[in-house]
Amino acid sequence: MDGLTPAAIVAALDTYIIGQRDAKRAVAVALRARIRRAQLPDDLRDEVSPKNILMIGPTGVGKTEIARRVAKLVDAPFIKVEATRFTEVGFVGRDVESIIRDLLETSVDQVDSRRFEEMRPEAERAADERLATYLLQQRESPAPARRATARRGGGRRSGPNPAVAEQPGSSDESRRQQRQRLLTQLQARQIEGEMVEIEVEIAPTEGYDLDGLDGLEGAAPAGRGRRAPAGPEYRTRRLPVADARRILTDQEADQLIDWDGVLDEAIRRVEDGGIVFLDEVDKIVGGGDGGPNVSDEGVQRDLLPIVEGTTVTTRYGPVKTDHILFIGAGAFNGVKPSDLIPEFQGRFPIRVELSPLGEEELYAILTEPANALVRQYTALLATEGVTLTFEDEALREIAALAAGLNERQEDIGARRLATIMERTLEDISFDAPDHAGETIAIDAALVRDRLGDLADDEDLSDFIL
Repeated sequence: MDGLTPAAIVAALDTYIIGQRDAKRAVAVALRARIRRAQLPDDLRDEVSPKNILMIGPTGVGKTEIARRVAKLVDAPFIKVEATRFTEVGFVGRDVESIIRDLLETSVDQVDSRRFEEMRPEAERAADERLATYLLQQRESPAPARRATARRGGGRRSGPNPAVAEQPGSSDESRRQQRQRLLTQLQARQIEGEMVEIEVEIAPTEGYDLDGLDGLEGAAPAGRGRRAPAGPEYRTRRLPVADARRILTDQEADQLIDWDGVLDEAIRRVEDGGIVFLDEVDKIVGGGDGGPNVSDEGVQRDLLPIVEGTTVTTRYGPVKTDHILFIGAGAFNGVKPSDLIPEFQGRFPIRVELSPLGEEELYAILTEPANALVRQYTALLATEGVTLTFEDEALREIAALAAGLNERQEDIGARRLATIMERTLEDISFDAPDHAGETIAIDAALVRDRLGDLADDEDLSDFIL
């Protein structure tokens, strides 16, 4: 983190995002301020609050991408939410505190995945040990006998059946040698397709928080790290060894991972490094043509405590929001940032305006970013054995068409490029399996042939482009 200077952050963002230097600089400074805050004495550290940012600009110019990329760069818990999803407390709808709960769920998944990867080698070794035991018992015991045992047990157990009972007449030394051979084959991945019967945990289906219900009565979903409160139930499944190893590795990792430690770290990461991207802030400005409603000023007032700093109760424990970075965004076409209620304005002290994308910027977006559309389509068709090449004139033509359509219709920024590219390559993508081994060149004439008349016909382009 210390090496992430503002200049380094901007340079990393330049790899994926064209232009918008002011917005990149604002986000870079906000993130560097977090690094500086972490080095302060404890008594002063708590007094330094994040400098929340309000991004102003049309859709498709990079607002969301800047926030998402920078969160990935610093490995911070990140969530994007639309302000219009929420309603004022007391009305039907999602309450704003669910933002923090969802952010914490993201953080828990990140920490859990990281701990799982750390424990994977040990968990896989333990899974192979169990598989060797299952396979040995399976080869020694006839299948009908195993099924009869399962039927007598009802197929459901409150704990995993170790399936390790030694068979009468089998010497200890013989079984040990057989088991060792199986273990060697498993570790060498030589019997991945062999079928094996294992004990699989049954995921509970009741008592959990469902989508849209933000109360705290639900428990965490069962699965690796999320243990059912009443204890899991198991049933027998017959699977290929490769699939069985994955399931058993999850079960073993569940036993190795300190779930309380996961929660503690996840909460700390949210409190000290969480990023919330709050989109469509302009849509909750009150006093529009339709008059006030439950999604405008009331939502702003409900958001105030979250943005300012409060404690939100979650299923994993209380979470303080004092140092979470909030990035608001909106087009602000019919309204101005000054139309937001004063208290809400004051919580976003840094404002940056993102510029609309012109023809040159759209051309650069096609070719320069690491995830440029040209590279994506070339790689996709290469999987079919088709070599796709784009002439520079064709890319210029695509950029000019996109810029012209954005001027005549609703300006959707770089998103227009995806529509035009898809339309241009529609026939090639459809027939690609028939052209394996061929090289197809995209030139300006092909682009004009596919899109020229359509782009000029305003009635058609309104619906298709």
